[in-house]
Amino acid sequence: MSRLTQAAAGRYAPPAARRELVAVSADGARLHVEEHGDPDAPPVVLAHGWTCSTAFWAAPIRDLAADHRVIAYDQRGHGRTPATSSYSTTALADDLAAVLRAALAPGERAVLAGHSMGGMTIMAAAGRPELDEHAAAVLLCSTGSSRLAAEARVVPLRPGRLRTRLTRALLGSRAPLGPITPPARQVLKYATMGPGSAPDKVEACARIVHACPTAVRHGWSRVLADLDVDARLAALTAPTAVLGGTADRLSPIVHARRLAAALPRCVGLTELAGMGHMTPVEAPEAVAGAIRDLARRYLADHPQETRQQQQEERTP
Repeated sequence: MSRLTQAAAGRYAPPAARRELVAVSADGARLHVEEHGDPDAPPVVLAHGWTCSTAFWAAPIRDLAADHRVIAYDQRGHGRTPATSSYSTTALADDLAAVLRAALAPGERAVLAGHSMGGMTIMAAAGRPELDEHAAAVLLCSTGSSRLAAEARVVPLRPGRLRTRLTRALLGSRAPLGPITPPARQVLKYATMGPGSAPDKVEACARIVHACPTAVRHGWSRVLADLDVDARLAALTAPTAVLGGTADRLSPIVHARRLAAALPRCVGLTELAGMGHMTPVEAPEAVAGAIRDLARRYLADHPQETRQQQQEERTP
């Protein structure tokens, strides 16, 4: 990955991986996977969002790698994972399943955290054998399960058909993002970050987002525009925490609240005041803290919890 596509220094510069590997998905797609931290520490798996890459998780990785084995991967077409012709929620779920098989031993449990499209990936994969086997707990971060274009507030109009249509057109544009200029930073900050985001955070996000190929950005935008994984929520039976920013224009906090109400085992809703959509960059301590808390509760205390135990727990 070019140094121009990510921060070159500081907490938002991606740390060097301890190990890199390739996970092969159901259709043959080859996914870049990297590991950080102690190989014998409790594992966490990170799934990034639309137009991002493993570099997006740089600050949480630096935090978590001190006492966890951190596994992060590039979604297809992002970062170091080549693009394919297949863009669908099935592909997202297939890819996550492949990563879990490649990076975790049989029966090994991990905390799964997904930001934005990464959270949708986890929801799309709910009920699959790989999640039942490996997901000790889940964090859904700045994400939603449906009505993304209808409820986004990127276009400053009242809710309705016109705003939804303009939102779909804007987010699905085939126009290249171009160089990172001061106006480009301002547009990205308005659309994706809270008003108080510091310049280094805006710069880190801009470098990552602008590096996403135009065709990949457009291909996944069509999936997100029509996304509806509401029916999968009932199958997401691992303990699941939800986190969102109150100033999020892409996935407004109403999504987090709706998820918290619908999930079978929601174990907490965190609303970050003034934060936008890019919470792992805007509030890395809060995101890493939420993941660490889930690991403490469901890996350190219950490392061998099984699906049968979960079912018994839910039985009146």
